[in-house]
Amino acid sequence: MELTYSNQLGGFDPEKRYRNPEHFDKPEAGVTSVLVIGDWPKVVDAYEKIGVGVSADEVARAPVALGGNNAELEELVGKLQIESDTVRVVIDGLDAGEIEKPEAGELAIRLFQALDGIRLQMVDLAGARDDLATENQVLRNELAELKAQGVEVEALKAKLDAAGVSYRANASKESLEKLVADLPRT
Repeated sequence: MELTYSNQLGGFDPEKRYRNPEHFDKPEAGVTSVLVIGDWPKVVDAYEKIGVGVSADEVARAPVALGGNNAELEELVGKLQIESDTVRVVIDGLDAGEIEKPEAGELAIRLFQALDGIRLQMVDLAGARDDLATENQVLRNELAELKAQGVEVEALKAKLDAAGVSYRANASKESLEKLVADLPRT
């Protein structure tokens, strides 16, 4: 099996097998030859040590000169630096706990909008959580009140049972209180 080590992003030959040399840790088993595109001495040395044929294709890199002849390139680098700076301002604000919408920088503005959307969703979730906590407390209070009434109803029924007074099984607390009030005083 022939492997090609390259960190290219496109232009792959579907007949070849590729690996990214940035993630190389050891040679793969079953490899018969290796083509290394770029300067990856770790890959070359590892395969040569196990006797696999390695060919290297150094990628020629054109030097970038930022002089008066490259005004367009200098302008692009300046724009990228501004973009980077505005994104950093958003990130620094996030770290500080308060961010403001940047006035420039497409990525910074998009980042701010995404983070602000998340913030608004969190505010909504916190409000819903607080509403549910309030509702839960109201229900707990109602349950406690119903339990207390149940204890009172059972006490009233016990008094009526002791006096031999009959009552409906589903009698209301008020009707039981009236029956107890009508019991002879002893």
